[in-house]
Amino acid sequence: MSARIGVITFPGTLDDGDAARAVRYADAEAVPLWHADEDLKGVDAVVIPGGFSYGDYLRAGVIARFAPVMSSVIEAAHQGMPVLGICNGFQILCEAGLLPGAMIRNAGLHFICRDQWLRVENNDTAWTTRYDKDAEILIPMKNIDGCFVAEQATLDELEGEGRVVFRYAGGNPNGSRNDIAGIRSENGRVVGLMPHPEHAIDALTGPSDDGLGMFYSAVDALSLIAR
Repeated sequence: MSARIGVITFPGTLDDGDAARAVRYADAEAVPLWHADEDLKGVDAVVIPGGFSYGDYLRAGVIARFAPVMSSVIEAAHQGMPVLGICNGFQILCEAGLLPGAMIRNAGLHFICRDQWLRVENNDTAWTTRYDKDAEILIPMKNIDGCFVAEQATLDELEGEGRVVFRYAGGNPNGSRNDIAGIRSENGRVVGLMPHPEHAIDALTGPSDDGLGMFYSAVDALSLIAR
């Protein structure tokens, strides 16, 4: 039986279709989840895709954090369910308290849309075991609120505990502290990143297929639980 990975759609989500396609590319079943429902439909993992949930009014991700489905995601994450937040999904995970820090406007206040090199800093999470540590991967990024910030004590904690998962390589595009592009939770089951792995699953349509490793990694992690 294939792993069942839920993909949440909020009003304003843009990349749920691509995230579901990435899940299917990794030989898992993509299960659509709706923001107003608390039922996670028995999924084994969850992807919170990018976009502009609820129009990103007030602050990116802050309204989505209170959606009924997020109550269930938070509870499941605390019980060890793998959760991946991409771009707006990363912002929502920070607002929900599943990941520390916050995202502010990019340095220069410009929307950035480009292919971006990332260095894999930690391959010991539910979403990164398919990568070699220090490998550089190329995936697209597109955001305006992508500058990761946190108090110095939090940055020291993330660095000291090896919880920086991805770091920008070849230049920091948005002013993120310590060049941070993605981080993980204490237990390594929850990962958030600003660039979009779901847009790099096939060399025919993306700059690479480097993003597919995240989805295969989750399937691997879930298969270990099923044994």
